[in-house]
Amino acid sequence: MRQYTGLDKLINSFDQALRSLVPGVTAAQRNNPATPVESQLGVSEARHVAGLMRVNHSGEVCAQALYHGQALTAKLPHVRQEMQQAAIEEQDHLAWCEDRLKELDSHTSLLNPMWYGLSFGMGAIAGIAGDKYSLGFVAETERQVSLHLVHHISQLPAQDQRSRLILEQMNVDELHHRETALNAGGVELPAPVRITMTAISKLMTKTSYFI
Repeated sequence: MRQYTGLDKLINSFDQALRSLVPGVTAAQRNNPATPVESQLGVSEARHVAGLMRVNHSGEVCAQALYHGQALTAKLPHVRQEMQQAAIEEQDHLAWCEDRLKELDSHTSLLNPMWYGLSFGMGAIAGIAGDKYSLGFVAETERQVSLHLVHHISQLPAQDQRSRLILEQMNVDELHHRETALNAGGVELPAPVRITMTAISKLMTKTSYFI
């Protein structure tokens, strides 16, 4: 197996960041769950849904960064591989949210580079702290993402089945990743860490809806 140098890892990290941040670069490996249905929305409804989908897209950018940061600093090879695989699976979410934003004639958040950098740093620190905390960080992240998704699903217009199908499948995937992390040995994070994660998540939610 090839041994990567520090420069190799740096280039790979930069490539991963670009793939997560540049619109149109990430392609889904699975079919978009919204493909079979159509949704007709009014102007105000479409604007609201676009805000929700922009927040969810930013959340997936953060998830990508967390996984990339953790994979960079994870100590055990199998944990590193799990992080990388989870990031690959969640690329579908990025692509699906971006597709829906295009359909709504909207855009991804301009703040995504900031969210990516912040989340990458948090993920790298979690990896340095130890694999059980790194996996616990994944589990807590996915728990909070799931709560956001459920809340957003409840805010969708009744006729917007396209967005609903996307968010419901995303939620299934997030809960699966959480369960995988816990089964792999993840531990519950200290309360101050969980509170800080919640505060950052709320800040991202409130700003990405508009910007």
